Amino acid sequence: MIRVAIIGAGIGREHLRAYLQLPDDYVVPVLCDLDAARAAEVIVNERADPAVTHVTSDFDAVLARDDIDLIDICLPPHLHFDISMTALQAGKHVVCEKPLVSSLRDADALIAAAEAAGRVLTPVFQYRYGPEIAKLRALIDAGFAGKPLVASIETHWRRDADYYDNPWRGTWQGEQGGAVLGHAIHNHDLLCAILGPIKRLSAFTATRVNKIEVEDCAAISFEMESGALATSSITLGAANDTSRFRFCFENLTAESDLLPYTPAAGTWTFTTRNRDQAALDAFLAGQPAPPLGFVGFFAALAQALQNNGTDAVVAMDGRRSLELVSAIYESARNGRMIDLPLGANAALYNGWLPEKTGFLE
Repeated sequence: MIRVAIIGAGIGREHLRAYLQLPDDYVVPVLCDLDAARAAEVIVNERADPAVTHVTSDFDAVLARDDIDLIDICLPPHLHFDISMTALQAGKHVVCEKPLVSSLRDADALIAAAEAAGRVLTPVFQYRYGPEIAKLRALIDAGFAGKPLVASIETHWRRDADYYDNPWRGTWQGEQGGAVLGHAIHNHDLLCAILGPIKRLSAFTATRVNKIEVEDCAAISFEMESGALATSSITLGAANDTSRFRFCFENLTAESDLLPYTPAAGTWTFTTRNRDQAALDAFLAGQPAPPLGFVGFFAALAQALQNNGTDAVVAMDGRRSLELVSAIYESARNGRMIDLPLGANAALYNGWLPEKTGFLE
């Protein structure tokens, strides 16, 4: 059993719900939050056993417990680095919500700390897990897809002024970034999980929807190392929340529906170009339906921790996502194409926060 302490009862609620669906792998002895009443309400609403999952606001006491193996960090982004580093140095495995940290420098420091401690550091990218993504991966592995050609992503969500009625949202210091960092980061991770690494990119960002410091619109072009091309369209000014993926390979086109937060669910269409559609459909009919979202993410992590499984998100996935964020902000600010990967000599290696902050920066 992997014994977990969840730090933060916001998105931590959904993490707890997933752990409870994996009772053979996890137990959650602690839910830690400064707002004890909110944490207690989460335990009741998620039907956790209050005799097992206790509420505390004392993070240091949680770290001191010998019966905790993994610290699951569900806090605002500006707190991620310090809490993750402290947990790793205390000898705990760490799961950390996105974004892992706010610079490549901090990501490299955490990765080094995890290696020194012999612990696992895992950023949260749950979009990778679920039936439809599993089908796409199976088609690629079985040779139905062929050479990747192009892909497009739409992250078209709605965020109004009430969403930013929170002191850390919409600010560089609090959120550490805008729609590129906090909203499209999962979709960009999924793009790379399917098509592989990015070779170079060009980006535009803008603040056009709400009076905030950070960007809420972006348009990005990618050239993948494979030679495939991709585009990403992002806005927080849509009428409702939709996400859409379209992958075109030489022998296959795969297209998602519009579910905004669970792209591996819903119903994707898989259409063959140069193969027998009936054979493709028969192949898909025989595919299993793996668990979706957070449940799939934590199931893969359990396999990695217990049985050396290879399907879990790893620390370098978190670094690559931040490398992409760094390159997007550098391109948008300087009006030039950025080559990847980025090393310690990159312009924004130490962080992408602008020197001056303020509304419509």
